[in-house]
Amino acid sequence: MTRSLNILYSLVFIGLMLALSLASVPALLSFSTASETTVLNGKLAHAIEKHYDKNFPVKEFGTNAWAALDYSLFGEGRPGVVVGTGDWLFTDEEFKPASNPKQLQDNWALIGAVQQEFKRRNIELVLALLPAKARLYPEQFGEDKPVAAQQELYARVHQLMQAQQVAGPDLLPALQQAKRQEPVFLRTDTHWTPYGAEVVARSLATYLSAQPGWAPGSQQFVTETAASQPHKGDLLSFLPLDPYFSGLQPPAETLQPRSTEVQEASGEESGDLFGSEQPQLALVGTSYSANPKWNFAGALKQALGSDLLNYAEDGHGPLVPMLRLLSKGQAETAGLRFVVWEVPERYLMMPSDLSGFDRAWLDRLRASEQLAATDALKM
Repeated sequence: MTRSLNILYSLVFIGLMLALSLASVPALLSFSTASETTVLNGKLAHAIEKHYDKNFPVKEFGTNAWAALDYSLFGEGRPGVVVGTGDWLFTDEEFKPASNPKQLQDNWALIGAVQQEFKRRNIELVLALLPAKARLYPEQFGEDKPVAAQQELYARVHQLMQAQQVAGPDLLPALQQAKRQEPVFLRTDTHWTPYGAEVVARSLATYLSAQPGWAPGSQQFVTETAASQPHKGDLLSFLPLDPYFSGLQPPAETLQPRSTEVQEASGEESGDLFGSEQPQLALVGTSYSANPKWNFAGALKQALGSDLLNYAEDGHGPLVPMLRLLSKGQAETAGLRFVVWEVPERYLMMPSDLSGFDRAWLDRLRASEQLAATDALKM
């Protein structure tokens, strides 16, 4: 019986694919293109391919059907996602080993070089190492577990920070405690919740306030929370189930956007009292800091009572935005006392595209600290 059902299923599936393929023939026959689109350079073939893909109904259905089978029968998505329990999704970057065995060493050497450059500019670098979502929610794992190198990564980097005297707090205990109250990471996204961002902002403010040279801020900030909005997690892109099998997707999440603004002074306190203050702090990092959905920069301003300059960027990891800041020269960082560098731990096991930077400049930057960073890794 099972064999008969398998044969029937296969025949139905093949028949459906054939029917949908035939249905796309009229769209192919209607194809037209500009007269200058030639055959010899491949432009005509590329144009036909794009037109056919756009009007090929079996492509979307087939993608959805295959994803539905993988997800419902095997609990798997496309490469890039690890499916956990309770509709939790994780990026596989927090589970797999580094593609280059020396990646941590290379990245840490560059962090050391950045630290030395800031010291030369009389600026204190504070590394905000963000614990991985997988580290905070191991109870949501399925069969897949992070490799040993990933499991040991957070503690290993804190050892390197101590050996190289890189300033920065241990953010893991605060987030572990906070998740008992409400989620600090989104269930279907790689990012934290606004609450998780607030927890880290408060921890960083406490750490900075204890550092020599930090001047307590006197500005007042107010955070407002908007109505909840539907949020489609970025990890859902690795489960291409829309539109035919959208019912199989993990339940939708909601997000309450927050925004933080400086509180306007009134009466005698109004005027230019705060407008002329030069921020003593810059924030550099990834989409955790750049995307206003999480309001991390706003939460940090409010916790510190001080404005800041935000150099974080979406989609480039932590190294590229930092190198862009340094490459602007000393005038860009003049007046700063501290730079908070937000670095999700998983990025320390990943390469970055540094092709946009001058090779000689990078070599000079690395030269001052490369040996010290290598010695620290051999501890």
